[in-house]
Amino acid sequence: MKTTISNDEFYAGLQQLPKPQYPFPDFIHPDFQQQRQEYYDWIDKEYIFHSKESREKHKKHNLVDIASRGCPFLKNIEELRPLASYAANGAMMDDYWDRCSSKEMDEICNRTMALLNGDDSNEPTDNGISHQFWILRQDCLQCEMPERLYKKFIKTIHDVLIGYSYERVYYRTNTIPPLAVFLIIREATSGAHPFCQYVAMQKEYRQFPDEILEHPHIKRLHTLCALMIGIHNDIISLPKELHREEDTMNLVKVLQQEHKISTKDAYMMALELHDNYLKEFLILQQYLPPFDKWQDMVYNYVQDLGIMVAGVYAWHTNDTTRYVNGGYVDGEYISQD
Repeated sequence: MKTTISNDEFYAGLQQLPKPQYPFPDFIHPDFQQQRQEYYDWIDKEYIFHSKESREKHKKHNLVDIASRGCPFLKNIEELRPLASYAANGAMMDDYWDRCSSKEMDEICNRTMALLNGDDSNEPTDNGISHQFWILRQDCLQCEMPERLYKKFIKTIHDVLIGYSYERVYYRTNTIPPLAVFLIIREATSGAHPFCQYVAMQKEYRQFPDEILEHPHIKRLHTLCALMIGIHNDIISLPKELHREEDTMNLVKVLQQEHKISTKDAYMMALELHDNYLKEFLILQQYLPPFDKWQDMVYNYVQDLGIMVAGVYAWHTNDTTRYVNGGYVDGEYISQD
């Protein structure tokens, strides 16, 4: 994408189109400023393999605010830190390895999971993305995250990384997938499933037995969260992705190809799909299955899932630097495949 393009060309009339809206209140974690400072510090320390321009752009994006807004009820910064690390490091690794191959992404996935599950307990000697994932595990241990929740958390991170690998098949061939394939990939790459698991770290939700967190009704709510976040991200990032030919993994582009319609019609169709997922979420919240003594707490947990979705979107709407004209960080990794 050319950075010299005018704003009128960049937005191409999209700014006046309706945007997603959520019926959930807006919160932010009280330690968000401290978390930001830690983020700035580890970008300077860990991300020296990035160009200075990319590092400065990442600082402006305040990616840790995704966690601060998505899980604002965590007790302290010790509990916030692992989710903030996942959110920021995950987004920046996706940026950095934007042009890597599916095979290379598989290798990155294997390395990352060995660090997260403890198969490789040695601290990486080089600073960077792998070191940050090693630190993430230490932070989860430090804040006494229950082991069963941690296993669910890193299982969903694994699924995100698989999604990153899968989508690169389409990036590298510059092709747009069918809608059915796209939705599978986007559910993973939205990055929301780890957030859904981490919501259970708030309040008293960690007391839930596994049969609640693994209930089909709850798992469908997690899927709806992931799809809504994926779609609202595609809507926010659309102007950038319309001007980068290789950015094929956007719902609007998929719908445009699938139905042979204009960009604006595809945009409105994407928003309609998002809104239908939101309606389904609210229905499922209203008609929860019987959970006996946990009933009220499950309802509140689902409400906090909604707050999480709205919080991630609030980061998008409050950020004015990541998806704007010339604000996105281009992938700097040079693929060897």
